[in-house]
Amino acid sequence: MNLKTFCIIAGLIFGTMIQAQELLSPDGNLKMTFSLENETPTYQLDLQGKTVINPSKLGFELKDAEPLTTGFTVENTETRTVDETWEPVWGETKTIRDHYNELLVHLKQQSTDRKMSIRFRLFDDGLGFRYEFTEQPELTYFIITDEKTQFAMTGDHKAFWIPGDYDTQEYDYTTSKLSEIKGLWQQAVTPNASQTPVPNTVQTALMMKTEEGLYINIHEAALVEYPAMHLELGDDNLTFEAHLTPDAVGNMAYMQAPRNTPWRTIIASDKAGDILLSNITLNLNEPNVLEDTSWIKPVKYVGVWWEMITGKSSWAYADLPSVKLGETDFANAKPTGKHGATTEHVKEYIDFAAANGLDQVLVEGWNVGWEDWFGKSKDYVFDFVTPYPDFDLPELRDYAKSKDVRLMMHHETSGSIRNYERHLDTAYQFMRDNNYNSVKSGYVGDIIPRGEHHYGQWAVNHYLYAVQQAVKYHIMVNAHEAVRPTGLRRTYPNLIGNESARGTEYEAFGGSHPDHTTILPFTRLIGGPMDYTPGIFQPDVSQLNPENNSRVRTTLARQLALYVTMYSPLQMAADVIENYEAHMDAFQFIKDVALDWDTTLVLEAEPGDFITYARKQKDSDNWFVGRTNDEEKRTSSIDFSFLDTGKKYIATIYADAQDASWETNPQAYVIQKYIVTSKSKLKQECASGGGYAISIFPVRDSALTRGVKKL
Repeated sequence: MNLKTFCIIAGLIFGTMIQAQELLSPDGNLKMTFSLENETPTYQLDLQGKTVINPSKLGFELKDAEPLTTGFTVENTETRTVDETWEPVWGETKTIRDHYNELLVHLKQQSTDRKMSIRFRLFDDGLGFRYEFTEQPELTYFIITDEKTQFAMTGDHKAFWIPGDYDTQEYDYTTSKLSEIKGLWQQAVTPNASQTPVPNTVQTALMMKTEEGLYINIHEAALVEYPAMHLELGDDNLTFEAHLTPDAVGNMAYMQAPRNTPWRTIIASDKAGDILLSNITLNLNEPNVLEDTSWIKPVKYVGVWWEMITGKSSWAYADLPSVKLGETDFANAKPTGKHGATTEHVKEYIDFAAANGLDQVLVEGWNVGWEDWFGKSKDYVFDFVTPYPDFDLPELRDYAKSKDVRLMMHHETSGSIRNYERHLDTAYQFMRDNNYNSVKSGYVGDIIPRGEHHYGQWAVNHYLYAVQQAVKYHIMVNAHEAVRPTGLRRTYPNLIGNESARGTEYEAFGGSHPDHTTILPFTRLIGGPMDYTPGIFQPDVSQLNPENNSRVRTTLARQLALYVTMYSPLQMAADVIENYEAHMDAFQFIKDVALDWDTTLVLEAEPGDFITYARKQKDSDNWFVGRTNDEEKRTSSIDFSFLDTGKKYIATIYADAQDASWETNPQAYVIQKYIVTSKSKLKQECASGGGYAISIFPVRDSALTRGVKKL
């Protein structure tokens, strides 16, 4: 070999080595490898020597421009380590550690001189990465028509998924192999076929489990000024590629440099509980931007809601033929006789809330426009300030205040975002003037302007705008039908809740599978808390509305457990008053359970089967445990080693009775009290669709332990 040939070969080898970069997690267990393969950026993720993500390509296709997919060279790289701790305003833990190693790769496309950087952050439990575009003459305004980010799986994993859809996540979950997704996809979308399902795609957060017992979760964080990402399964049934929600003309994202994309996240562990406890989504969001957060408080509430969902009551005040559209004077209208939001009825809920230590009362159907609202785009649909004639707002405002209770506002936008934004400041000021500090907003129906989607960039921008405007009026926002959360509540902690998934309301529309609440914490809740609206004590919906034969697929004990397993600082006691009054001994747990936490532990977990959480109340020694079970009858085995050594506690266990079952005997439960210590252990039977809840309070008066057995 002559010298010239040797130099060429050595140069090629050296050049390849320069292009490859390795990044280790702080504990050294995860390794991310970045490389340029044929001038195309790729990454790979390994956990303890096992591949989690095979080499996967990165890049974009642009409108009327050369793609940003290949032809790159590495200009330079930067690395750093961050290890800091921050305190959320509210959350599952009092403090959160943000510890990662970072690699920033600066790329240049040789043929165009355009620059694109990719920032990787590797935590002990997973990877986050995003694209960054600096200000540059060659790439200022550009339109993304396709994001080419890949997630290449290593095998035919078990997956927990819902179909890709531009407008809803309100699907029941399907559990299948990756190779079965395409065959089951159409069957999975049938219940929501009126929406906009996207063939062969699934939504994030996507949960998977390998045959070797590795748990993998794919999602996104800090979704700002960008469309939501779905995952499209390739022809090999192993490789997912990002599929962004388009706008009305088919474009995906409108960009102006300098600009960053949202983070793409991959959480991986050999323990299911590590997925549930990961704080990657929050850590990848910007810190809290609010100087004063004293007005942001967790909320436990009841409301005029379930009776309307079940069909017992109505949102509308009058029958449609007797009302002219846009009319606010209902003097000549014919009342339905079923209107739920009446002054006297709401007072009943206020009294119940006050008597049981609940904070607020949600009232839906209080404002004019419900007679003919769905899909309407005119101003007369809702103005968000005009009540029906049988809803005396000043009287109810003052009555609630006298009882130390607040009313919770409801804004149904009917998907007409432009109309809502025109009224937004007036509506928020109206809330301030009438002692409301929280709003449940809704986006039912097609987005207006026509052609836009719930998860497109235009609507994503609106949801954040509504939260930002709410800050000015000290209002907390709970948005339903909005885009799934991606950790933005760290930056804007007044975003206190979201729906964005199939919640309890669907139990009155035909039901959800009993395993639903054993999957949601691994999927939807990865991005943030859900206003799931638990607490249904009467599973037979026909007891409220004889014309509705739906059943809530749960036992009563599991409904209590959901207050612990379905994390949210916004928790509703969703059933009607009379069903609670029939079971006040069980309702005691709803009264007791906390909303804000110092510590969260996962005692048992397997997606699709069961989850057992233990949570310690913030600034308190009280603990609460919740277990939610799928359709299989199972035995839960836990110990109480999380309790302080040497202390005694009284544990009140709300459990399924021996003959309980969601199908045949859902209201059968038992309540037992025990003295427990850190050495105590529990084996508890869980019924089909069942579970249990435990309140654990320190013993402060020995007299209270007389006659109580030790566990």
